[in-house]
Amino acid sequence: MENKVIQFGVLGCGGFGLFALQHFTQVPGLRLTAMAGTHRQAALAAAKRFGIPNLDDVEALLRYPDLELIYIATPPFLHYAQAMAAIKAGKHVICEKPLALTLAQADEMIAAARDYPGGPRLLVANLMQRYNPLFDQVGQLIRSGVLGEVLHGFFENYAADEGLPPDHWFWDRSRSGGLFIEHGVHFFDLLAGWLGPGTVVSAQRGRRPGSGVEEHVQCTVRYGSHILFHFYHGFHQPARMDRQELRLVFERGDLSLYGWIPCAGRIRAVVDEEQTRRLCEIFPGARLDVTANYGGNDRHCRGRHKDLDVYQMIELTFGAGEEKLPRYGALLRAFAADQVAWLRNPAHPRRVTEENGRASLAAAVEATRLADGEGQR
Repeated sequence: MENKVIQFGVLGCGGFGLFALQHFTQVPGLRLTAMAGTHRQAALAAAKRFGIPNLDDVEALLRYPDLELIYIATPPFLHYAQAMAAIKAGKHVICEKPLALTLAQADEMIAAARDYPGGPRLLVANLMQRYNPLFDQVGQLIRSGVLGEVLHGFFENYAADEGLPPDHWFWDRSRSGGLFIEHGVHFFDLLAGWLGPGTVVSAQRGRRPGSGVEEHVQCTVRYGSHILFHFYHGFHQPARMDRQELRLVFERGDLSLYGWIPCAGRIRAVVDEEQTRRLCEIFPGARLDVTANYGGNDRHCRGRHKDLDVYQMIELTFGAGEEKLPRYGALLRAFAADQVAWLRNPAHPRRVTEENGRASLAAAVEATRLADGEGQR
């Protein structure tokens, strides 16, 4: 099984599906064989791009010879039915996020994949943020305690709607699930990877005057006993103004990451000599700028009723000049390679499993419920 080539097919293929396929097909051991589910121009172009047949319907794809894996790249309202059909046909499934629109659907899908008579089937949502090298570095920073405890944070997503016309399925909650479910799952999973399971304590939504579509949402999640993190997702910007920032506030400073696929970031902190060294070890190649030096009695300061010894105030910057799309492609390749490794050897410990899809959906469903009532726990 170690060198087995896994043939896969794709259901649906819009712009993102094509982008993902161009990276999945670079993964050793994966071979794209056929596609189905749409006759849109983008899908027909993708079929030509890869030299594969565009079949008439889902059933034809599931009957295609030697096909073992289905990649579902259709809108969210189709994920449940298409994944269940694929699993019942004995296929493994990689599904675009969200895994489903409801927890009941997700649980049924997970049970069907786990209990398939021929042995467990792969069922995983494409939550690739955990494959970012910065994911590991930030996790190491948190665990190290170099900057003290995490106290607070936020993710602000000012996203473009320029490619989402008024009749796009994205705005229809019956088909997308709404912003928390369609989009927010990526970031619920990312923060859970750093801080552990969280509890959504409040949520709100705002509707666009005139059309009434849900154009922005926000929620607060409590991690552990005291960390409060704020999520904001708004789809209302021109494409050239699309921008995101994630910040974690520690006792000794803060970390900022930029872009919804973070490539670059900055740490601002007051630190002693050893802490400076450890930060440079966690973020090798980062640029270190000293903005203030302290000596004598000035080395002493206090925060949270604790005495601190500080040698200098610093700014540590990293990732300047890196581009989002190459990083995005690398994450997709790493995600697919991890799943292929499990298909070849089920003892392989995957970084992202079906539980990531379920847990992130659970947070999104709860945030949606609270926003619907404009309330809090």
